[in-house]
Amino acid sequence: MSLHKDALRDHACLIVHGPDQPGLVAAVTALITRNKANIVTLDQYSDNPEGGAFFQRVVFHRPDLAAAIGDIEADLAQTLEPYGMQWRLTDQSVPKRMAILASTSDHCLLELLWRHRRGELNVTIPMVISNHTNTAEDVRSFGIPFFHVPSQGPDKSEAEREIVKLLAGNVDFVVLARYMQILTDDFLEGVGVPVINIHHSFLPAFIGAGPYKKAKERGVKLIGATSHYVTKDLDEGPIIEQDVARVDHSMTAADLQARGAYVERAVLSRAVQWHAEDRVIRHGNHTIVFT
Repeated sequence: MSLHKDALRDHACLIVHGPDQPGLVAAVTALITRNKANIVTLDQYSDNPEGGAFFQRVVFHRPDLAAAIGDIEADLAQTLEPYGMQWRLTDQSVPKRMAILASTSDHCLLELLWRHRRGELNVTIPMVISNHTNTAEDVRSFGIPFFHVPSQGPDKSEAEREIVKLLAGNVDFVVLARYMQILTDDFLEGVGVPVINIHHSFLPAFIGAGPYKKAKERGVKLIGATSHYVTKDLDEGPIIEQDVARVDHSMTAADLQARGAYVERAVLSRAVQWHAEDRVIRHGNHTIVFT
């Protein structure tokens, strides 16, 4: 469950990960105590207590957090350096800036905009960028700026440069809401922030166009969706969330696609929420998600 924005005031989230070793939990909790803060939630995981990796997420409340956060960060650096740990500290009252890239399909896009308007996603949305214009009116009805950046032909470099220019310095992460373009390595490097994607979970069985038609022809009984971080290896980045739904022989390819769209909306929304709330820790090519 996400917290109401007013409830996030003076709340910080601390993420710690690195080599597992004795004393880590005690060091972190003592640090929070001496900085006059109170722990709200604490989650931790070790993949092997003998030489494995340690992961921790702590949400704490500290009155006048904005004034104290610099001192807390300095204390963290000094305290965790001997342990060789990586860490990040975020003020939970400051929503992350999320840009959305979309194409003609609108189901994931509108789901995110609707959840944002309802206050279910602790983000701001500075812009939606699409290579088509069919969603422009819907996006603007939510009070969100819409930018049309056409992307035609095999050379996408001009479109990618324009998108990077729009995003630069304005966003903390990007969501591909069924953005049907392959992103280049140069684009990912130029954006420089996490990028989250959503796609059906037929890969690699039904790759390419018409996956639901192919699935119908094969008589599949389960369809699903996967949300993951985008890396240079297409559709192989660390997975954040997945889900499935049962289907049967009586359903048409269109029925399968409608059911798949429903799952895609839910999976992407959860992935975005968890990322926005600092619940996801990337470790190699997989994730630890504290839900």
